[in-house]
Amino acid sequence: MSNFVDKLAAPFSKGGSIGYADRLIKTGKTQRAFRVLARRARAGEQEALYRVGCAYADGMGVPVNHANAAHWLKLAAEAGHLGAKVKLAGLYLHGAIPMQGDEAPIADLFATRIKLQPDYARAQYWAQLAAQEGQPDAQALLGTVLSLGPEEMRDQTAAEEWYRRAAAGGSPQGHLGYGRALMSGERSEARLREAAIHMAKAADADLPVAIYLLGVMLHHGIGTAPDLPRGVQLYKRAAELNLRVAQASWGLALMQGRGIKQDLLAGESWLRRAALAGDADAAARLGDLYVKPGDLPPNYGEAAIWFSRAAEGGHAGAARMLGHLYLTGSGVAQDAEVAKQWFRYAAERGDQAAQVEFAKLAMNDTASPEEKLTVRAWFEQRAKQGDALAAYNFGVCLARGVGGERDDAAAVLWLRQAAETVPRAQYWYGLMLAQGRGVAADFVEARAWHGRAAAAGIAEARVALAELHLDGRGGTRDHPAALELYKLAAQQGHVGAIFALGAMYGGGHEVPADRTIAQSWYLKAAEKGHPHAQLMLGRYFARGLAGPTDPEKARFWLEKAAANGLPQAGQDLAQLMETYSR
Repeated sequence: MSNFVDKLAAPFSKGGSIGYADRLIKTGKTQRAFRVLARRARAGEQEALYRVGCAYADGMGVPVNHANAAHWLKLAAEAGHLGAKVKLAGLYLHGAIPMQGDEAPIADLFATRIKLQPDYARAQYWAQLAAQEGQPDAQALLGTVLSLGPEEMRDQTAAEEWYRRAAAGGSPQGHLGYGRALMSGERSEARLREAAIHMAKAADADLPVAIYLLGVMLHHGIGTAPDLPRGVQLYKRAAELNLRVAQASWGLALMQGRGIKQDLLAGESWLRRAALAGDADAAARLGDLYVKPGDLPPNYGEAAIWFSRAAEGGHAGAARMLGHLYLTGSGVAQDAEVAKQWFRYAAERGDQAAQVEFAKLAMNDTASPEEKLTVRAWFEQRAKQGDALAAYNFGVCLARGVGGERDDAAAVLWLRQAAETVPRAQYWYGLMLAQGRGVAADFVEARAWHGRAAAAGIAEARVALAELHLDGRGGTRDHPAALELYKLAAQQGHVGAIFALGAMYGGGHEVPADRTIAQSWYLKAAEKGHPHAQLMLGRYFARGLAGPTDPEKARFWLEKAAANGLPQAGQDLAQLMETYSR
């Protein structure tokens, strides 16, 4: 009889109500359990205050409402409840509580739709209180605030110490945080080995980030012996726990057959999954996959979709690749202006290759003064930081007067500095020496610098060096050497070199003349729009210099040359018409 009476009285007794609520929860009656807890909370019972706050935070028996959660948890925390302090710190850290209006319950059903931000100050306050009481999870939270919070709050030394205490207390988040702290700063072998131990303990607690990072450590042999297959399996495990970065790594491993049997279809599927979940790097990798020839055929339209997604997520490399697609009209409508916008977007995020691409477009006559000024400022800043490629580009801006006054003397100084390592700077410095711009003309030095750039494969340098060989400036005349240099540059598509080959084979140079070969080179240059090649080709056909005369072809090419602004082409055309009208 007494047991029956005790059971009936349990919901109404101060001590038994919590246990009764727990039994209701176990049987799935969460709404009834919440009502029991709410009665005890209104009566001021500390544990009930905490449990009601947790119910609002986790959606147990009531809709999730973080503002209400904060109200009840704060009451419990102020009453001294340790768990409430930890819970509050976590909610503030993860941006789950509105920055204002949490002092009283809010019944707005749409409160959770408010875009929230972490409140690091309040997270630190509550975590500090609980951490000082020795609560390991609070110590881990405090370490997170001190390591990842706003710059003015950061203290990596203190963060590492709190993580160490949390790990010593058995907190999985403490093991994770301490492992990450040991991997930063001084990366000694001893610290990395200890980091691997703590990361393994955090991974054993099924923390996705820890599982992934342990995979990275095994993959690359950081703090442990390299074990690629095991590392890749950890990527898979974390990927299945919905960690985006792990999904990308697992997908890439499957694509490449790295540490696992290659499976292109499954790999692409995992990369897509990560990309669709917002992983910009995964989206960029998908773009690369579709833009480059390989196991899958190129699909520029698909590449553009993924590069766009990655670029919109802030991926600078993807933005640059998207710029190239718009510039060439690959998979998208060709649009140089849109290409320039994407190059600028990438350049402003530190992509040096994009800065160069943007500069190429911004240096033409259609670019705005603001764009040219921006380009010059970018290159000047990086050049002064010791960037050789930026020094070259800044020198070119100075030499061309892009974004400011032309300054040949300053251009020479920057180009000379960059020429130690940048082949194009070697060509430009040689050009300044040959032209005597900003420095006394010196053909010997010009030939030497053009030679270095030519050996590095710069087509313009090969042409410039060939011209020095032709007239003997800075050294001996050597027409055969010039011919070979022109051939190398012509193979690279340099239209001036193609025309020069026609001129050299046409006679008057110290190489065997062959007008049939000359005409073939003139034709190649003419088809690329070279006006003087069009003029010479018209003359060849008009006069039969390499075979029978062909008035129609002569007229066609002479008209092309005249349209391109060569007055002598008009004279030849008039003479041709007079000759064949008789």
